[in-house]
Amino acid sequence: MADLKPHLKGVLRPDFQWGYATAAAQIEGAWNADGRGESIWDKLGHTPGKIKDSSTADDACRSYDFYKEDVALMKSYGVRAYRFSLSWSRIIPLGGKDDPVNPKGIEFYNSLINELLANGITPFVTLFHWDIPQALEDRYGGMLNLEKYTPDFLRYARVCFESFGDRVKNWITYNEPGVYSLAGYAAGVHAPGRSSNRELNEEGDSSTEPFIVSHTELVSHAHCVKMYREEFKPTQKGTIMITLHGNYSEPWDAEDPLDIEAAERAREFEIAWFADPIYKTGDYPASMRAQLGDRLPRFTEEESKLLLGSSDFYGMNTYTTFYVKHKKTPPELTDHLGNVEKLENNSKGVSRGTESDTYWLRTCPWGYRKLLNWVWNRYHVPIFMTENGTTAKGEHLDTPPADPLNDTHRIEFFNGYLNALASAVKEDGVDIRSYFAWTFTDNWEWAAGYTDRFGVTWIDYKSPERKRYPKRSAGVIREHFEHYIAKE
Repeated sequence: MADLKPHLKGVLRPDFQWGYATAAAQIEGAWNADGRGESIWDKLGHTPGKIKDSSTADDACRSYDFYKEDVALMKSYGVRAYRFSLSWSRIIPLGGKDDPVNPKGIEFYNSLINELLANGITPFVTLFHWDIPQALEDRYGGMLNLEKYTPDFLRYARVCFESFGDRVKNWITYNEPGVYSLAGYAAGVHAPGRSSNRELNEEGDSSTEPFIVSHTELVSHAHCVKMYREEFKPTQKGTIMITLHGNYSEPWDAEDPLDIEAAERAREFEIAWFADPIYKTGDYPASMRAQLGDRLPRFTEEESKLLLGSSDFYGMNTYTTFYVKHKKTPPELTDHLGNVEKLENNSKGVSRGTESDTYWLRTCPWGYRKLLNWVWNRYHVPIFMTENGTTAKGEHLDTPPADPLNDTHRIEFFNGYLNALASAVKEDGVDIRSYFAWTFTDNWEWAAGYTDRFGVTWIDYKSPERKRYPKRSAGVIREHFEHYIAKE
């Protein structure tokens, strides 16, 4: 049941966009159909021992085949918008600036976009959600090579702007560049699977590569935005931004200056790492430079100018909050957190929140509101919430639910987070313009395979058509936004 607060009625702007977010690699399936090339996630998924349940995304949710049914279901949920990503290797199978475009890939996304618009749903399109073509990884190491990668990414972006920009007016360059870097090049558990841990990965250097790859993402993002603004925006009249990850860090001991400083440093290492160059200074935070030294790449003067202001809005993905404690020992060479310890309970034994079905994710709406304020006060850029959601225990059923699945935990999560969002707008003056819940359907959740169910729609993975079953949370989210959004 939706926990609607009377004093929050109508606090969101009339043109507020809400809906669900997805990623191509997690839902489409049809991994080698109609000319699609291999991505780094296809390779990792087909490598034994890399995915928790030994599954692949070969079929995933079969959204490639059932996109019309998905759009109809979204419409029944009352959404205004849908954020999805494009598969680079479906559009340019080999990925490069001189490689051929796949007409079938263009045709699929044109059909999806047209279906959304015909049903009154606004598309928000992400160019890159972690699935670089494997051919580029093989040719030159992918994002480890800024000089070779950038023209390939720009050509891919150009094809997308030319093919879809007459109808798509909301573009996102990268999704969570920091997670891509850290999970893929520091921990080595995500594609392309590189790290200093030789028991897990054959190649990689966790002390340098995450920062090199992130630098590539930032610089190529800036060039992409410049291209869009100069060549496409005048006629297409769209907007373009980047989406950054970041969970809130709260001091373990709220009265200890070292923990207070550590929590701020943790936010800078996680969020300001990307946000400061784009929205504040054109450079990395001083706290990162102090710890990392020359392992943190440097922007040229031209790159800094290109980066600053290179996102029309602040795209924000967040899920939870951690208590953060200062480490008394010097930082390790492979530290990417700012030399802090993350804890479940604070110095007084207070938990950070109710457990979900995912080890790191706990419900913490008060931390979410604090994070919205921290981002707004630091950058003063309108926020587009592009991902937020949770798993819930007990959803791995042997048979499909007879009625809408009563996902109480997820309902409580959205009740707390959505009321926190509306309160941040009304009481704190934060400018928030969208909310995309993660996610529309249960999906292939990267290295977790099918063991994490984030959807507001339950998927029967045993059925050939991946039959969809609504969960009660979908209706609760709709009630919230019908309550919050002001009538025109």
